[in-house]
Amino acid sequence: MSAELQGGMERRGDVDALAAVTSHEELVRLLAEEFARADASLRELESRAGKLGGTRLPRATCADMLAGRRFPKKAVMLAFLRACRVPEERLPGWERAWERVRVGRLPVTTEDAARGGTAAAVPGEAGAAAGGVGSDGEALTPGGELTHGAPSKALTYAEAPLVPGGAAGGAFVSGAALIAGEVMPVAGRSPGRGWGKVAVATVLAAVVAAGVTAVVVIGLHRVDPPPRRTVVGRIVTDDGRAFGPGGWSRFTVRVSPANTGVRLIRRLDVGVPLQQATITVNGLPAGVWPPLLGDDVYKWRDQVVDLPPEVTAGRRALTIVNTFASHNDGFNEFRYDVQHQVGGRWSTADTLDVGPDHVADEAAHDYRIEGEGWRGSQTFAYPPSKEDWTVR
Repeated sequence: MSAELQGGMERRGDVDALAAVTSHEELVRLLAEEFARADASLRELESRAGKLGGTRLPRATCADMLAGRRFPKKAVMLAFLRACRVPEERLPGWERAWERVRVGRLPVTTEDAARGGTAAAVPGEAGAAAGGVGSDGEALTPGGELTHGAPSKALTYAEAPLVPGGAAGGAFVSGAALIAGEVMPVAGRSPGRGWGKVAVATVLAAVVAAGVTAVVVIGLHRVDPPPRRTVVGRIVTDDGRAFGPGGWSRFTVRVSPANTGVRLIRRLDVGVPLQQATITVNGLPAGVWPPLLGDDVYKWRDQVVDLPPEVTAGRRALTIVNTFASHNDGFNEFRYDVQHQVGGRWSTADTLDVGPDHVADEAAHDYRIEGEGWRGSQTFAYPPSKEDWTVR
């Protein structure tokens, strides 16, 4: 068999294997195979990635990824594959495999167990043995949760509620395990029926004359678990920046001078709660980004602020300055959409994509940041209901 034909058959087998990937373990196995084919040390892969530019590939990150201790960010995985000299035309298949596994790792919710107030699920411990894999992009690589200046208390997907048949491995904890108000782990059970030990009757009879003192009857009763429903919001990977106390960001956007209203829409990570910043437009006070409550599971939100018409009317360019005013962690920003109202209709006037992977877009909008405390990429989900994506 010729080397060319053999190589073609191997590539075909790789495509089929990638298409079948649905778990972290399967993804790790295929990554390890590419590492073996590359016949290179981790130090050499780190050097190759550095020469290619883009995402860095520290040896420790590589080792954790290949050992299955950490679920990699997509950018890290692609940097590894390029360093292994995997052809570019095969990378989309790897991206699709990564996305399937990532979706499978999202939290699972259940309907109310008895529709009478009983909790249907409780936080599980699955995933902790794998190195505390988290939900957000930074938590999926060494360095832990996204902090933006201080540690975030965000719930990680490894700590998210588990139910029978859930995506994460490990013990199942479900409504069927809620026995007499006590949560009991049902380890390794299938998502079918569960056995619960229930006190059916307790009969006490004092018949002194007959010499009978007490009888306790305990039986076994089959308990059906509640119906399970998987709720997954829209998953987005985006890069951004954050600044802390004393910091600010500035950028310039274009609008129609005929506008009768302008609004800013900012994509943010609400895993960091209570972010606040003041807004000026062309040096004039124009409002605030009000603080939002945190969400440790569905972390993406699009926050909307309407600017006063008197600071935007007749203007073609608006220079926006956001100045830190929070009391907690940093103020983060991933994307800005600018909408204007012209002739009674709203439309998008300009868009700024913030982050180290979009420096050209930042330069086009004269983006500047002072007191930067974080930069990087995150993979989060929006809430399942689209109407909850946007907040004010």
